[in-house]
Amino acid sequence: MIRIDRASSRYHADYGWLKTYHSFSFGEYYDPNNIQFGPLRVLNDDVIAPLAGFGAHPHREMEIVSIVLKGYLQHEDSTGHKAVTTFGGVQRMSAGTGIVHSEVNPSATEEVNFLQLWFLPEEYGLTPSYERVEFPVEKMRNALLPVVAKQPSSPGIAHIHQDLTIYLSDLEAGHELTFTQPEERNIFVFVIEGDLSLNGEADLQRRDAARITETPTLRLLTNEGARFMLIDLPN
Repeated sequence: MIRIDRASSRYHADYGWLKTYHSFSFGEYYDPNNIQFGPLRVLNDDVIAPLAGFGAHPHREMEIVSIVLKGYLQHEDSTGHKAVTTFGGVQRMSAGTGIVHSEVNPSATEEVNFLQLWFLPEEYGLTPSYERVEFPVEKMRNALLPVVAKQPSSPGIAHIHQDLTIYLSDLEAGHELTFTQPEERNIFVFVIEGDLSLNGEADLQRRDAARITETPTLRLLTNEGARFMLIDLPN
């Protein structure tokens, strides 16, 4: 079954320094029917103004992944890590028993746009940790490139404490991909740019998403080209 979530249905807030779109209940937005999809608890599409950002704040018992789409994102945390990420990099923070961090836009002239995803961990009480990896952007072309996984199979894949894999893809016009998995697993698809058709029955546009269950084979096609994220995760 494929459920489509249109971009226009997302909660939106504009604070001046921050423009944000929430795919799930978060902060001021609460919908008891839209809390999570399996362990996926948060998907925020954020744009931060130059030299602005989230000051130091705490987290506990959550796996937090940030994927920068445009611009630069600077992370600093209480474990001593400090790093700047742009497109081609992904960062994973395991809040575990407790961590304090900040995320700011270090640029004086350019906005930063990034996706932030929160996942419930497979195990609680973990030691807080942070990881930043760079992935080969060119390998996204007409392929599903894993960038986060429970069991990373190569460099360029961040480790996460949950039984899931996040893939990124740049699908060229007229191309098709097929993704297969056990029927009891779920799939979440988010279109970053372009258009995408799922099994010939669901058509997605920019920033649309799909929650897919009981679908062991998924065909992904594009007419004009698409950049998208696919998450294989437990139900």
